[in-house]
Amino acid sequence: MIWLVLSPLLLVILFPFGVMFLTAVKPRSEVFSYPPRWLPTSFRWENFVEMWNAANFGSALWNSLVISIGATILVLIVSVPAAYAIARFTFALKQPFSQFLLATQMLSPILLVLGLFHLVVFCRLIDSKYALILIYAAFNIAFAVWMLRSYFGSIPVELEEAALIDGCSRLAAIIRIFVPLALPAMVVTAIFTFINSWNEFVVALTLLRSQENFTLPLRVFSLVGGRYTVEWEQVMAATLLATLPVAILFTWLQRYLMSGLTMGAIK
Repeated sequence: MIWLVLSPLLLVILFPFGVMFLTAVKPRSEVFSYPPRWLPTSFRWENFVEMWNAANFGSALWNSLVISIGATILVLIVSVPAAYAIARFTFALKQPFSQFLLATQMLSPILLVLGLFHLVVFCRLIDSKYALILIYAAFNIAFAVWMLRSYFGSIPVELEEAALIDGCSRLAAIIRIFVPLALPAMVVTAIFTFINSWNEFVVALTLLRSQENFTLPLRVFSLVGGRYTVEWEQVMAATLLATLPVAILFTWLQRYLMSGLTMGAIK
């Protein structure tokens, strides 16, 4: 009964992906046929091969993976200890600092593009994947700390105190007791950071110059922008392949995602 009620919403959500897939496997002559055909007369899988070679898709896929994974790891390294400190310890300006983290989320990256460009040029990191990793991490750390602190606060401190009484050090209690319990929230934070870095377009367009450093959003854009004719079957094929890593990651870690989003909301 639940699936029956949700089926109209499911169809609305899956409809764009269905159109994207059917367009990606159509022969070129049928993309703009009138009246339009929903199903192709023949499935032309060669569109994916032609797109891969024409767009240098493999290089863009590797660049996006390196940048997104690097930013995610850096965010976790910084945000997990920061969120733990906010959740467990009392220190001066704790509340103003937490409010400052929330206020930073009101700024769009687009507002800071010009300043970031001057900063990156000054540091001689223009057209560098490392610059994107640092910038993406900087934009996501505040959200990650704010998201993790509420979940960390819901984990009973008595568990760590029991480990300390049994002879564990503070670090050992965190690694052996706290981290396994906090894993769902850390996975949720990693997913959000990865998706934000994977989909980002404006900063990458501003800072990257050479095509061998292009990420997937820039590579898909290059199939459309500045061209007299657009091969839409290749654009749809590139877009479909660009969504697969995120969809696979989300499906694989879905149980952690649901747990992290719900458990941290209740103390």
